[in-house]
Amino acid sequence: MPNLPARQDVPVEETWNLESIFATKEAWEAAFQEVEQLAPELKKRFEGRLGESPKILQTWLEELQTAEQKLLKVIQYAQLNYSVDTTNPESAAMAGRSGGLASRATAALAFEEPEVMAIGFEKIKSWMEEYPGLKSYAHYFAKLERKAAHIRSQEVEALFSQVADPFHTAAQTHGILVNADVQFRPAVDSQGIKHEVTHSKMRELNGSTDRKLRRNGWKSYAEGHLAYKHTMANSLTAGYKQDAFFAQARGYQTSVEATLDNATLPVEVFHNVIEAFKANVPVWHRYWELRRKVMGLNKLHVYDTYAALSDTQVDIPFTQAVEWICEGLAPMGGEYVKTVRQGATVQRWVDRAMNKGKRFGAFSYGVKGSQPFIMMSYDNSIYSMSTLAHELGHSMHSYYTGQTQPWIYSHYGLFAAEVASNFHQALVRDYMLKTKPDRAIRLAVLEEAMSNFYRYFFTMPMLAQFDLEFHTRIERGESPTAEDMNKVMARNLQMGYGKGVIVDEERDGCLWSQFSTHLYSNFYNYQYTTGIAGAHSLAAGVLKGKPGAVDNYQSFLKAGGSLYPLDALKLAGVDLSTPEPVHQAFRDLDGYITQLEELLLG
Repeated sequence: MPNLPARQDVPVEETWNLESIFATKEAWEAAFQEVEQLAPELKKRFEGRLGESPKILQTWLEELQTAEQKLLKVIQYAQLNYSVDTTNPESAAMAGRSGGLASRATAALAFEEPEVMAIGFEKIKSWMEEYPGLKSYAHYFAKLERKAAHIRSQEVEALFSQVADPFHTAAQTHGILVNADVQFRPAVDSQGIKHEVTHSKMRELNGSTDRKLRRNGWKSYAEGHLAYKHTMANSLTAGYKQDAFFAQARGYQTSVEATLDNATLPVEVFHNVIEAFKANVPVWHRYWELRRKVMGLNKLHVYDTYAALSDTQVDIPFTQAVEWICEGLAPMGGEYVKTVRQGATVQRWVDRAMNKGKRFGAFSYGVKGSQPFIMMSYDNSIYSMSTLAHELGHSMHSYYTGQTQPWIYSHYGLFAAEVASNFHQALVRDYMLKTKPDRAIRLAVLEEAMSNFYRYFFTMPMLAQFDLEFHTRIERGESPTAEDMNKVMARNLQMGYGKGVIVDEERDGCLWSQFSTHLYSNFYNYQYTTGIAGAHSLAAGVLKGKPGAVDNYQSFLKAGGSLYPLDALKLAGVDLSTPEPVHQAFRDLDGYITQLEELLLG
């Protein structure tokens, strides 16, 4: 297998257009220096004055938004540069400097929320009536009033901001280990040929029809992480302790309560996901049994659960993927599709190259005032096509929000974000199944669908349960070890796989160590499950031609952070405060399994 190219050898058309943010690194440096002065200047001009008059308050909010936008632009450029080449010391330094800048700026401006609260919300409401310029900030003030009980004094809030950067060290340590230090032995196939094992190659290895290759790939990948399991467990424990510290410091009983309240969600939303998953786990057991039959095995191992069910490979070049995605999105209207096509091609939203040092996984990064950016490693597979559709869903959410909302409402949380991404996948998958009669393509699409559900409707609920277990242990004063984490993860996996799949306590149980970002974002994972549930519900309305479905969905995209997430999704047409969308998504999953049975067993 050929070695991956160095970043500097990647063709420009396979990279994103970072020059649209800053033309040169020198321009970034100049912006960095400018932004470094902004926060202290704002502090000097406005601290202690926000309650003087409605005009001062409005001026502050306007200038704050400008400063934040400039800061995020500096951070965006640095983080994006680093993500595509984590071995580049200059990029690593820029990313580190931008993180420090963010921490200093946040600390300098920490007086804002305590001062606004000190004005009194009744007085602010009267100011909004008297001073129309403040009315656009009504939702901002309402959210602030809602969390007032958990905001501390100006001095304490400043301290919280100052520790944000050093507290991020735990996540950074885990990320550096996974992306830069962890080494993997080559995986040998049944013919004795060695295959390179990297993060970006794992989907290919996991999906191989050569059982020896996928077993050796699985073993190499797990053992590469296990070599650092104690360090990673210590880092994750530190991350969970930080979550518990902030929850307690802000007056919450638990970390999960703090996280969901901050996202303006009832804690029941989290527990609904876990309980709905447990209630529907027999659907997964049905799928594992289908795989066992098709593969002709007495027992499945976890490394068998990813394997392709056909030797036939469907090759989808990037340009073809863009075209099929656009055709699948046709129900959204011509203007929507045009934006997607231009972004994916002419405007170079997508960094799709596979190169040394590139962070594994995929993401979309959208900041108001710049184009969206997508990082992925495109490999011509149906899975890469689906990932591209997914990330373009995020990008369109950022695009519409950025076009519609002021800076203060241009941010939306993951809870809403994952609906937009999975919505794209649902539409494209439906189009492919309805218009591509070729058996190989249909099988590839169904396998991709199962893989997507596997990640979001199996792995993520597993990680969510893991999150809850170890946050609870930390809150009880325990200090978990790597062995504890492996055992709990393996136990959760065994419940999900059932008796028909053999789970290796160490090599499968170390799954937690392979998620260097997800577990460091407090109770992050369950939102993928709610996202796919909401997406399938909304996609069904669009595909059936339900009156207003397209307009309502686009209204949701345009709402950004101007509404609470549950309200924004209700506007689109789905209520995620109840477990019903999750149950419905499991019924959709069951339907995919039925189609696979018909295709593979006749």
